[in-house]
Amino acid sequence: MFQAIACPTRRALLDVLAQGERNVSDLVAALDVTQSAVSQQLAILKTAGLVGERAEGRFRYYRLRAEPLAAIDAWLGRYRGHVEQQLDALGRVLDDLPDEPTPPSPPTPRDRTPRRSRST
Repeated sequence: MFQAIACPTRRALLDVLAQGERNVSDLVAALDVTQSAVSQQLAILKTAGLVGERAEGRFRYYRLRAEPLAAIDAWLGRYRGHVEQQLDALGRVLDDLPDEPTPPSPPTPRDRTPRRSRST
């Protein structure tokens, strides 16, 4: 399952399918990748159980099957408290740091003293 969602292209496909059922042509247009690439990635997502497929005439339509993602979410939920504690600790450290002084702004032409010309 994690290998199936590790690829950015496959995650993008899932994002598009989360908006509703699409055929391959729609997915190719949405992701701006080749039809071959979309078909290969869909095969992996189907094998993982993340995508369902139905035929209508000569077209195949794909839809998101989110149930397997719920299992991942439940597993990750066990670690959310730990992550939140770590982020809270980081926030406390950052809050205790002194504010950085604002760097001086560069001088404007009015601020500059005119140079004196040298006479030799």
